Order: sequence, then C-alpha cells, then structure tokens
Amino acid sequence: METSLRYGGDSKALRIHAKEKVLIDSNTFLQVHGELDTRVGQASSLSAHIRHFYPFLSATLGVGLRYDKHDKLRYTVRAKKTFPVTVNNILNFKIKGRCDVDQDFKERKSSAAAEFSWSIFDFQKDQDVRLRLGYEIFEQIPYVQLRENNWTFNADYKGRWSVRFDL
Repeated sequence: METSLRYGGDSKALRIHAKEKVLIDSNTFLQVHGELDTRVGQASSLSAHIRHFYPFLSATLGVGLRYDKHDKLRYTVRAKKTFPVTVNNILNFKIKGRCDVDQDFKERKSSAAAEFSWSIFDFQKDQDVRLRLGYEIFEQIPYVQLRENNWTFNADYKGRWSVRFDL
C-alpha cells in the first residue's frame, strides 16, 4: 500500500492518502484510493478504478467510481498517452484527460492536459528529480510539478498549490 501526507493552500487540514493496486492480469489492475481529512476525522474521498495499460501504445485507460464529500458519487473515465521525446525516456510528452459524471448522468466535469515531464536520475547521490510543465486545456491554466524522491510540490498560475510527502 502506498501512503502519503498531503497539504494544499486551499485546505486547512493535513490529509492522509492511501492507494492500493491489485493486479488482475499483466496489464490490468484495480486501483483503490482513500483519503482522510484530519481536521474533521472523516474520509474526504474514496475511489475504485479498473485501469488497463496498453504497452504497444504507451497508454492507459481507466473507468471507475469516486465518492467525494462534496460531489457525492461520480462515475469516472480517464486516459493517458505518453510520447517519448528522447530515446532514453528522460523527456516525455503526455496528454491526459478525465471525465466525471454524477450518478444521474446530468452534471459533467472534464479535464484535459498536455505536459512535458523531465526525469533526472541521480541528480545528486541517491536523489532523483522530476520536473513537469503542463497546461490544463479546459481551465487554460499552466502548471508545474517538482518531485524530489518522496517530496512533491504542485502549483498553477491561479496560485493554487499543494505539497505531498510519500511515506
């Protein structure tokens, strides 16, 4: 199980996040997420997705359910495609999209992004770094992510930010 501590500028509480992947076959797995809001002592979100990896396309497709304390139950479809820019996969270009619909299929929330991801292995001894520069298409907002081993910092042009520490 993967666990992390998360905090964002839009929150007043530390969140504890857990994720588990259960292998179904060599390219398919069930991914379950849960998040606990420490301010109120309740789950803030729960989700379960079936995700399939298409190795010959360097793409993934996932479908599932998500429960959020604000949006309630939603159905989710997501996809991601990676294009290597360099032969050694240190620099990649990714396109990704997601569509959530409510349980009555009336309200839809969509997101799509294009991003460059640059991985620097052994930046210093035992330190890997990844820099992502992206653009969220529907909101028309550029964003950045900087990851160093267990620490991740996210920020966007609207001033939203978050920090994550993987345990």
